[in-house]
Amino acid sequence: MSIITTTPVEESPLLQVRDLSVSFLDGKKKHLLVDRVSFSVQAGQCLGILGESGSGKSMTCKAVLGLLDKNFEVTGSSLFDGGELIGANPEKLRRMRGSKISVVLQNPMSCFDPLYRLGEQMEETIAEHMALSAKAMRSMMVDILTLMRIRDPEDVLRKYPHQLSGGMLQRIMIGLAISLDPELIIADEPTTAIDSISQYSIMQEFVRIKKAGSVAMIFISHDLGVLSLIADKVIVMHRGRAVEEGTAESVFASAKDPYTHHLISQHKAVMDRFLKAIHAGRQGEVA
Repeated sequence: MSIITTTPVEESPLLQVRDLSVSFLDGKKKHLLVDRVSFSVQAGQCLGILGESGSGKSMTCKAVLGLLDKNFEVTGSSLFDGGELIGANPEKLRRMRGSKISVVLQNPMSCFDPLYRLGEQMEETIAEHMALSAKAMRSMMVDILTLMRIRDPEDVLRKYPHQLSGGMLQRIMIGLAISLDPELIIADEPTTAIDSISQYSIMQEFVRIKKAGSVAMIFISHDLGVLSLIADKVIVMHRGRAVEEGTAESVFASAKDPYTHHLISQHKAVMDRFLKAIHAGRQGEVA
């Protein structure tokens, strides 16, 4: 009698980036901005990309999404759900953004047209990916605002962007992103341009999305406190290169790269204050 043993098959990453490089074309010269960056993200996992301004973290994700113009040269590979994104048809990438891949940007005010009401803009975004009746569309928009804990949703839909706070606009962006049932959400510094109270509220929403467990996330930030709250694993970028990677706990507790160690030691006090504020906020909610 023979005993057959099987080795568990490791799940393929939803997104697998290998040797991604980005150069800015200046006439006959090339300026290397991102240098052979590699990472992967599993379904339900959150990858944090940590780095200071100019480190190449946002440029990396723009290259993955096909958001760079002809002044940039992108090489390497980016497989999403088994399909190559680098060099893919621009129309195919456009359809994929907002459906399979949703993006939440840094400045919510710049993402809404000041001349149109919120309801009109939400409807246009949803209609691009879903065929709904007017009644179903209205119901979905109200549900999105309710999910994001925005009071008086019918009234908010009639307002213009300038009539809402940055935090409320950011929550609407997040609500739109998850309502299209994406497989991957890329959040590019989503808490940078808002006040600390709104930042706490926004992070609550992202933690709630993560706990649902079905959506993969890439969370880009220069803030250690934010990433320590949500990231499963982290890559640290410096001058266009990934200088450190590992679980969030291992990177923050025992960084091996000198730059990462310096960055963490510089910002640790701020990170500790942020996490203390988050913890106090949770206790207040329970009380």
